[in-house]
Amino acid sequence: MSKCLHFTLRICRICASTCFRTLCCKGPPPPRPEYDLVCIGLTGSGKTSLLSRLCSEATDHVGPTTGFSIKAVPFQNAILNVKELGGADSIKKYWSRYYQGSQGVVFVLDSASSDEDLETARTELHSALQHPQLCTLPFLILANHQDKPAARTTQEIKKYFELEPLARGKSWILEGSSVDNIDAVKQSFIQLIELLEIKDQDTGRI
Repeated sequence: MSKCLHFTLRICRICASTCFRTLCCKGPPPPRPEYDLVCIGLTGSGKTSLLSRLCSEATDHVGPTTGFSIKAVPFQNAILNVKELGGADSIKKYWSRYYQGSQGVVFVLDSASSDEDLETARTELHSALQHPQLCTLPFLILANHQDKPAARTTQEIKKYFELEPLARGKSWILEGSSVDNIDAVKQSFIQLIELLEIKDQDTGRI
């Protein structure tokens, strides 16, 4: 056997050995962390449609949620188990019964709703931000239906809802959203995941 051929075969064996060790020792990827969220908002705010789109489900026949539903929403670095609560008057009064165990909150409001409904949404958000089981949790507030002509901007929502003074010292995000721009909604949830990770780290240091 020539020296050149012998050297080439040796290199191939080393490469094969290295590849084998890499494949065998790498193992499966670490499991993604899971976070339990509660999603609240009035009927018609668009909670179900947004969550369905995030799960790549059809939204053609989406109707108001009665009671609650749970969806596992996958992201690259986490899985969000979202408990969506119905927004009808007959259900809102029981929201607090489903808060226990939540690690974060998603509040969806209709930014194009009537002044009366917007005031109701404001009251419910204030109540959630101050609830003993939610007040220390990260909040994602989605000003939904931004695609509608009557939609208020996020700055208008922030001012009307008095978010700066009310949520001072809390971890919260306010973003506009619409079911037609689900990529932007995904980015909003990714921001929420970052807040959840920070809270996890802070809790681990206590």
